[in-house]
Amino acid sequence: MSSALTLVTAAAVAAPVVLWLTGAVPSRVANRSGPLMARLANVLAWTAFALALAVLAGHGFGQAQSLTLFSVDLPFDSGAFAIGVYVNAVTVIMLTLVSFVGALVSTYARNYMAGDPAEGHFHKWLLLTLASILTLIVAGNLLMFVLAWMATSLSLHRLLLFYPERPAAVMAAHKKFVFSRIGDASLLIAVLLIGSTLHTLEFAGVYAAMEGLEGPLPAALQGAAWLIVLSAALKCAQFPFHGWLLQVMEAPTPVSALLHAGIVNAGAFLVIRMAPIMSLSSPAMDALAVIGLVTLTVASLVMLTQTSIKVSLAWSTSAQMGFMLLEAGLGLYSLALLHLVAHSLYKAHAFLASGSSVDGFRAATPKFRDGGPQPWHWLVAFQGALLMAIVAGFVFGVDPVHEPALIVTGAIVAIAVAQLLLQALELEDNAALLLRASAIGALVCFGYFGLHAAFEYAIADSLGAAAPAGGLFDLILSIAVVAVFIGLLVLQHLFMRIAPPLRQAIQVHLYNGLYVDVLVTRLITRLWPLRPAPAVQRGV
Repeated sequence: MSSALTLVTAAAVAAPVVLWLTGAVPSRVANRSGPLMARLANVLAWTAFALALAVLAGHGFGQAQSLTLFSVDLPFDSGAFAIGVYVNAVTVIMLTLVSFVGALVSTYARNYMAGDPAEGHFHKWLLLTLASILTLIVAGNLLMFVLAWMATSLSLHRLLLFYPERPAAVMAAHKKFVFSRIGDASLLIAVLLIGSTLHTLEFAGVYAAMEGLEGPLPAALQGAAWLIVLSAALKCAQFPFHGWLLQVMEAPTPVSALLHAGIVNAGAFLVIRMAPIMSLSSPAMDALAVIGLVTLTVASLVMLTQTSIKVSLAWSTSAQMGFMLLEAGLGLYSLALLHLVAHSLYKAHAFLASGSSVDGFRAATPKFRDGGPQPWHWLVAFQGALLMAIVAGFVFGVDPVHEPALIVTGAIVAIAVAQLLLQALELEDNAALLLRASAIGALVCFGYFGLHAAFEYAIADSLGAAAPAGGLFDLILSIAVVAVFIGLLVLQHLFMRIAPPLRQAIQVHLYNGLYVDVLVTRLITRLWPLRPAPAVQRGV
């Protein structure tokens, strides 16, 4: 083993280990020195980020590297359970991203939690949650991946119940706990099916086996793909299992930031990690895309009616997760990873700055023209946005014949740019704003195709088998995706022109999320009643 390989894998091992060791400090001990624990946690969070940067510098986007520290063979020739790391381009990107977000959240939490009687307890579980996520990212064995997946959920559960005297927090944690256990069981069964079929549980072994697979995907792997879809949808809070994500605001703000910027993205990371299997299961991929499309449609509509900044951000997260799974379902893994990175950074900032966002909304008082957008406004906006997208796609060599899914998402970007131009056209004294909006729109289009090309190049060797060619259902789905985004744009601009009684009725139903979560909550509490919260003992 070369020295470079040793340093890269050692740094990948050390990043979560330093957090696990400190997270093992008993809460009673940690609470005796809350400020000291906060400083220690912050130093170690930044240390983990520094180790991630070492992995990035040592590995870059080169060939995959792996290291096994411990291994135990499993019966029935289904592989082995191993403790080890697997470092490829996806690992490097995710390790750097999550450790950076974790360090930022830890820094913010130092001041946010200062003076709380359970300050040390909070930082301990924050470190354990972050350690679980980093372990999930670097895991080289599928069973190790599943254990880290479970540990992430259980550690987060302790943070969500940091204030167990709050009924809303307890109910949200209870619903998430139920959904998470279903997702855990689904993922575990999927991994066992993969091991029994491919006779390996190492990611490197799975990728190699899938490259040599001939003929249709075996039934066991088809079943595993469907279970992965279920697990990812539950982790990403997809409709109708989204309610808990909207109600975790009772937890401290750093928890919301870490959840929305990091943990909820694990579902998309799971699909990307399992790309060699998922790509060869068209039914599962189609189901994933449909789930994502339905979720982003409902969440985008409901988000427009919310009055709370944090609740609106939560609905936004659900919509973005739906969009991310839609991209993965269309086979655009590199774009889904790009979306994951951008969403994590944005949402971490949005939650940590949610207080100042109120001042920003109050200060923003644009003056729109009476009568809403005119027909020529729509024409100019859509033509301008479409021209920008076509030119950007041509510059980066997009092939509409061989990359139809990328054309669909490019059309979505064009619709978003059209929205930007339309808003500028509606404003009074809009000449300067229209010029600025056009420049931003062009930057968005070129940035979209450019970053997609960069991520495609970076993770090309990390995805394994290619996605299958699209069929009739994929064509129908592509048309539906474009139609949904156009419909959302039109509805957003014309909603206020609907007759008041009908508009108010629609707004009330949307504001309450179409009451779906109420039904889900009743079902869960009936099947698994919520026990009274125990006495507050956070320092234990």
